[in-house]
Amino acid sequence: MTRYGHGLVPGRFCPPHAGHHHLVRTAEDRCRRLTVLVRAHADDPLPHGDRVEWMREIHPRVQVAGRLDDIAGPVDAVFGADAGPGAYADALARHLGAQSVCVDPGHTVFPVSAAAVRKDPIACWDYLEPPVRAALARRVVVLGAESSGATTMARALAEHYRRRGGVWSTTRYVPEYRPAPGAGLTSEDFPLIALRRSEREEAAARTGSPVLFCDGDAFAATIWHERYVGAASAETARIAARGRHHLWLLTDHRDVPLAREDTLRAWTTARLRTQLAHTGRRTVLLTGPHEVRMGTAVAAVDALLAEAPHLTPVPETR
Repeated sequence: MTRYGHGLVPGRFCPPHAGHHHLVRTAEDRCRRLTVLVRAHADDPLPHGDRVEWMREIHPRVQVAGRLDDIAGPVDAVFGADAGPGAYADALARHLGAQSVCVDPGHTVFPVSAAAVRKDPIACWDYLEPPVRAALARRVVVLGAESSGATTMARALAEHYRRRGGVWSTTRYVPEYRPAPGAGLTSEDFPLIALRRSEREEAAARTGSPVLFCDGDAFAATIWHERYVGAASAETARIAARGRHHLWLLTDHRDVPLAREDTLRAWTTARLRTQLAHTGRRTVLLTGPHEVRMGTAVAAVDALLAEAPHLTPVPETR
């Protein structure tokens, strides 16, 4: 088997999948030094910078470049999965005066393509690495006033989807983050709460199924700041704006009576509902007993999962 000094693997990796990683690792085994070139195109539905970072994380021993001009030194071999003079890797090899090397042209080792992932990420979930899963997972937030059933609902939904088995068996639930017990909350606590919630969501999304259930989120922390401090928190709001959630399930406090009603529950429910609508977040109100709420929630989540993914086709098969 011929070995090369400097190899190059070009591709859009939109998104990267197991076939791409097999190609990179095969090239890595045959080269003293390997560069992966993540190509950019105006029609790519996934950010170029994200794809560069994903490939760097997944392949830490290779050099990952975002532009052809960033490749250092001459290239001896260009590796690709598509054979023939029309293949990009073959054309680039001719341009660079390098040898063209085709790896698994029939996609038999891992029968998947980037086009297939874009069309149906759920069907291709097992071929995706953690950072890509985190980017494509549908994130559902369950939130509500205190003692309104939000935590119970978030846990129940995660268990419901886990029982479906298969790709859903790893469905994760992210519990609400609260600082250690002690002194009362201050304004400085809420950005930390928002950050910790976001960090825990990212970790769970990397190892879970195509859907993630969160007991509250950074947006909810902005409302709790208003309740406890009496004013908005710009810093907490900035953190909430970076969230990657898709659906909010608001639990109505009126169906969970307390022995002594807390008027703040009504304020919190109303404020959450107003701000969810004001910020354009996709929201479903859960009312009635638990069984009715559960049916409403599952229908809303299934509708979300059944929608076409927001990954438009690009003119590439891998």
